[in-house]
Amino acid sequence: MGARPSSPLDKRQQQQLRGQVDGLLRAFLPCYRRQLAAAVLRQISRELGPQEPAGCQLSHTKKLPRVREHGGPLTLLWGHPPQWQPIFCVLRGDGHLEWFSQKDEYESGGRPLGSTALTGYMLLTSQREYLCLLDDLCPSSSGDLAQEEPLRVLEEPVSFALFLVHPFRAHLCFCARTRGVQRAWRLNLQGAIRLRDTVLQRSRAPAACAFLDAVQLYRRRRGFAGGEDATLGSDAEVLSAELMRELLPGLRSQALRGLRGSGRARARACAEFLDAVYAAVLVRASAGLRAFQPEKDALLAALERTVRAELEQILQQRAQRARRLKMEIRDALEACLCCMVDQQLPQLTLTLLSPVEATLQAVQTLLIRGIDRLSHQLHKNPSGTRLRREVYEFGEIPWDPELMQVCYREAERNRSHLAHLAEPFGFLGMQSLVFGAQDLAQQLADQCLTSTLDCSQAAEQLEKVRGLVLKKFTSDSEATRWRFTRAWLLGIFWPFVWSQLEVSCNLEQPEVDGDTLAMDCQVLTTEGVYRDVIQGSLLQRIDGELKRILGASNRACTPADCSVARWNQGVDEGAEAQV
Repeated sequence: MGARPSSPLDKRQQQQLRGQVDGLLRAFLPCYRRQLAAAVLRQISRELGPQEPAGCQLSHTKKLPRVREHGGPLTLLWGHPPQWQPIFCVLRGDGHLEWFSQKDEYESGGRPLGSTALTGYMLLTSQREYLCLLDDLCPSSSGDLAQEEPLRVLEEPVSFALFLVHPFRAHLCFCARTRGVQRAWRLNLQGAIRLRDTVLQRSRAPAACAFLDAVQLYRRRRGFAGGEDATLGSDAEVLSAELMRELLPGLRSQALRGLRGSGRARARACAEFLDAVYAAVLVRASAGLRAFQPEKDALLAALERTVRAELEQILQQRAQRARRLKMEIRDALEACLCCMVDQQLPQLTLTLLSPVEATLQAVQTLLIRGIDRLSHQLHKNPSGTRLRREVYEFGEIPWDPELMQVCYREAERNRSHLAHLAEPFGFLGMQSLVFGAQDLAQQLADQCLTSTLDCSQAAEQLEKVRGLVLKKFTSDSEATRWRFTRAWLLGIFWPFVWSQLEVSCNLEQPEVDGDTLAMDCQVLTTEGVYRDVIQGSLLQRIDGELKRILGASNRACTPADCSVARWNQGVDEGAEAQV
C-alpha cells in the first residue's frame, strides 16, 4: 500500500515537541523583550525628529495587501494510495488554499476536504523537476528499483501540473485542464505565497520590527547565519520554522527508518510525517505567543510612556556611549570596510539597482497603458455604469496578477548574479529581496492610483489623471528606489561586518548598568549601540555610492531620511571628532 507511518506522532513524541517549543520560547522571548524596547525608542525618536518636507510626496498606503480570490476545478493527487481526484479549489484573499469535493460543497458553505496557509511554499510547474526534487530528498537504494503501484500514478506524465512543495509540509500536487487555467492558478498562487511570506517584513509596527530583529539576534547567538529568508511568515510560523530547521535532520532520519517502498514514495510519506510534526509545533508556538501577548502589550505601553518622557536623556546617553564604542572599534571597523565593503559596494549597488529600476519602469508603463485604455473606453461610452466599471478595473490594476506579472518578472532580473556577488558576505535573503521588489511594485501602483482617482469625478478629471498619476509616480519612485536599494545593501553588508568585528573586537560584552526603564527592560544595550555604530558607518558609504550613481538631484527625500539625522546624531558626531 505504499510508504506511510502507522502513527505520525505518539504521546511521547508530542510531549517531547511541546518541551522543545517551550525551550525555544524561553530562549527567544528575552531577545524579543529587549528588541521591543529598542524598536520603541527608534520609532519615537523618528516621530519627534525633523518631519518630512512638503516636497516629499511618498506616502504609505493604509490598505491591507490582499490576493484576489480565485477558484475553479482542478485535479488533486489525494488519498492512500494516492490517486488523481477531481476537486473544486479556492484561493482565499488571505493566502489560504482550500479544496472541496465539488463546487456545490463550497457554495453551500460546507467544510473543505483540506486547506493550508501558503507560507513557505515553492511552486513548481514541471513534473520532471518535482520528481528530481523527490529523488534528492530520498535517493532510492538498490532494493527500491521496483516501483510500487501507488507511485506509478505520479510517474505517469501529467499535463498542466502545479506542485506546491515545502521543506516540512505535505506536498500538494494539482493538475489543471488547460495551459491557460494553469497559468491563472500559477500567478495567483505565487501572489498568495508572497503575501503570506512577507506579512512581517511589510509591517512598520514596532512589535513587528522588534520581532524580526529578535529572530536575527537569536540565530546569531546560536551560531546560525542571519538572513531575511529566516523571517518569512507570521511570528508563530517563523519560530516554528526555526525549530523545524533544527530538528529536521533527526526527524527525517527517524521517519525514513520506519518507511518502506521506493525512494519517491518514501519522500512523499516523509513530507506527510514532517507535516504532522510542524502542525504540532505551530500550535504550541502560537499558544506561547498568545500567552505572551498581554505582557507584550503592557510592555509596549509602559515603554511608550517612559521613553517619551525621558527621550532626550536616553539619546544623550546613547550618543555618549556611541562615541566611546566607536573609538574602541574604529581601526578594525575601517579595515573591514576598506577590505571587503568598498571593493564590492559599487558592483553590488549597480546590480541591485538594475532590477529595481526595471521594475519601476514596468509599473510606469503599466499605469500609462491603463490610463490610455480608460480614456479610450470612457470617450466611447461615458455612461455612468460603464464609467464606474472602468474606473474600478483601473484601480484594481495592482491586484491583477496577470497585469502585474511583467513588473514581478523584472524584479527577478539579475537574481543569480546578485546572489553570486552577495555570497562572500553570507547573505541568505535573496527570496525576501525579490519578494520585497515585487511588493514595491504593487504598493507603488496602488499608492499612485489611490491618491489620484475619484470615481465620482473621473469624467471631469479624465484629462488630468495622466498628469496626476505620473507626477505621483515620479516622486514616489525616486524616493522608493533610493530607500529600497539602501536598505538591502545594508542588509547584505551589516551581518557580515558584525560577524567580523565580533571575533576581532569581542563585541559580546556584558551590559552596563542603567538605562533600565519599563518593566525591567533595557532600552539601551551595548550590543544595540554597537549595531547602530556599525550601521551608521555602513550607511555613510552606501549613501555616498548612491549619490555617485544616481546623483543628488535624483534623490527624493523620505520620512526615514528626514529623521535619520536625529537618530544617528551621536554616531556621526563621534565619527567627525575622530577625523
